[in-house]
Amino acid sequence: MKELHFDSLDSPIGAILLVVDGEHLCSLDYADYEQRMMTLLQRRYGPVHLIQTADPCGFSGRVRAYLAGDYRCLDDIPVKTGGTPFQQQVWSALRTIPAGMTTTYGDLAALLGKPTAYRAVGAANALNPVAIVLPCHRVVGADASLTGYAGGLERKHWLLQHEGKAI
Repeated sequence: MKELHFDSLDSPIGAILLVVDGEHLCSLDYADYEQRMMTLLQRRYGPVHLIQTADPCGFSGRVRAYLAGDYRCLDDIPVKTGGTPFQQQVWSALRTIPAGMTTTYGDLAALLGKPTAYRAVGAANALNPVAIVLPCHRVVGADASLTGYAGGLERKHWLLQHEGKAI
């Protein structure tokens, strides 16, 4: 059974759950989506045992700093996402979107050299295991509408407003 370190922190958008594998953040989700998080972890690792750990690797503190307005503090958190090579490309590309900015699924697909793969980019975003740190909330529809967010559109809206993006 794989042992992973786990922490929960309160936030203006609900309790945030973090899971750490060694020195890498492997999951960040919301308490009301814990079952989704566990499903993704078990798909990746098989059976897991979560060990409650205060601020593993300092990652909880960095998420708190982000919530307090330090938008760059998450940029270099090491992540271990699992996923297919294409998913990993999409998730990695998310880190190129600056705080307070958005891009579209189509533009992200074009950035990856696959301009017709915008639906696949959307599907990869939906399975992003490390929300906020890999900022899939910064990806919007072609008409700039807030489409899809595994944590709920109200959280996506809050995160973008928090970063200074007019919605």
